[in-house]
Amino acid sequence: MPIGGFVITCRPSDREALEEILAGFPPVEVRGADDRGNIVAVIETRTSDEMDDLIEEIGRIEEVLSVGLAYLHAEDEIERIATGGYRPRISLGKRRRAPEDA
Repeated sequence: MPIGGFVITCRPSDREALEEILAGFPPVEVRGADDRGNIVAVIETRTSDEMDDLIEEIGRIEEVLSVGLAYLHAEDEIERIATGGYRPRISLGKRRRAPEDA
């Protein structure tokens, strides 16, 4: 199970509302916040793919300005990958083609 520590940033005026919204996501545990709109959250999911999907969903919330990863622990998932028990989907963007020699 990957466990990540995140800083979710919003406008200070949106902080309390966003904390309530985040409380609706069972894998999200809000651990603290400051008056500048920074919310510290711990997120624990079954797979890194689930975590990626959840972070994307959180990032689409209107009040969210940014979601920053501060810490990630995925040791047990790495063991599952090494033994062939799990294959994460990896998105590294589009690959550039090498220019043709002229």
